[in-house]
Amino acid sequence: MAGGTFTTQNKVRPGAYFNFSSSASLGTLGDRGIATMALKLGWGAAKQVLTIHAGDNVKSLLGYDITDSKLLLIKEALKRAGTLLLYRLNAGTKATVTVGSLTATAKYGGIRGNDLKVIIQVNVDDAAKFDVKTLLGTEEMDKQTVPNIAGLVANAWIDWSGTGALTASAGASLINGADGTTTNSDHTDYLAAIEVYDFQTVALPSNDSTLKAVYVAFTKRLRDDEGRKIQTVLENYPTANYEGVVSVKNGVVLSDGTILDAISATAWVAGATAAAQVNESLTYQAYDDAIDANPRYTNSQIETALKAGEFLFTQNQGRAIVEQDINSLTTFSVTKGKVFSKNRVVRVLDAVNNDLRRAFESFYIGKLDNNPDGRNLLKNEYVKYLETLQSIGAIQNFDSQTDITVIQGESSDSVYTEVSIQPVDAVEKIYTKVKVR
Repeated sequence: MAGGTFTTQNKVRPGAYFNFSSSASLGTLGDRGIATMALKLGWGAAKQVLTIHAGDNVKSLLGYDITDSKLLLIKEALKRAGTLLLYRLNAGTKATVTVGSLTATAKYGGIRGNDLKVIIQVNVDDAAKFDVKTLLGTEEMDKQTVPNIAGLVANAWIDWSGTGALTASAGASLINGADGTTTNSDHTDYLAAIEVYDFQTVALPSNDSTLKAVYVAFTKRLRDDEGRKIQTVLENYPTANYEGVVSVKNGVVLSDGTILDAISATAWVAGATAAAQVNESLTYQAYDDAIDANPRYTNSQIETALKAGEFLFTQNQGRAIVEQDINSLTTFSVTKGKVFSKNRVVRVLDAVNNDLRRAFESFYIGKLDNNPDGRNLLKNEYVKYLETLQSIGAIQNFDSQTDITVIQGESSDSVYTEVSIQPVDAVEKIYTKVKVR
């Protein structure tokens, strides 16, 4: 279904088209909490989008426990995100070993395959059979009792090949597994693959300026041309100057001493931004399990960063907190005022676009008569949805009698709608005058 913004009522494809602009005052809510990220990994299905939920056991999927340092960015993203759409950029080389006529090949390419070992022992109860064990490090992951190679079935870690009898082995380690390399074209493949999924944020844990530009172009196309309101989180890229891009300036220090730079912190910011509700700001929220900002900045440096549209962490009472929940937009206009630089406001506007678009596509477009009765039904959809936003404090001062206009469009199959909303921002500055008597 088509979508995006409009300047004149000249669209060809059926769809829901939205324009947002500042003024003098400047359905149901969709689920949030879905972030996505592409990484180079040592195990797992390559060139596929893997759906990981917070709390999932990812060991067989990604080769390591979620607490392992090799999955650090995934763990950081899932501290807030309910779901991570993960894409493995690299295929790598599969580790293998041959014992007699049996060849064991790691399920996936990558260095994790080198930690696999195969033990083949005569079964103590039946000398005509063998126990074939798959070990990951010292942990037994699979055990099969079979008479020959043909009896073996692939498990979550190893694929078997060969024919004939099994040969006993006290332990044969798989070797020559490698992660391989990644190129920018792998990221292009990722963006093409992820585009068909629903998500709120995408993180790019990289300082590659070429890649950053590619991700920004992707974000602008989805937001402005296709009506897919997402945000992208990049490291030190305030030059994006765009409400759809969050530029992370620094990182944090975790309680166990792990030091995360701005590149790594993009994972948490993407997860936290995706999970934040339309009536929630991340301003002054603490980075989970962080005790300090990395690096720390002076007051003047912090002010300069905020004016430049940079999302940063500051130290506060043994925690690392978000100084201000902003995006990289710093150039304002009559149609896109300063409120568009606040991520809470953007979340409200994005929700209006995404939620109403979904409702229109499911229940209205192609199904509703374009007459006064039909347009009144459409208006009621707006009213119900916006009243829901007002009830949770996402917008304020909404008047269903004066803030919505639904009329016949310029063609017989179009409807023109104007809606005025006032998103609620969070209290971020408190000025107090104290009189001494």
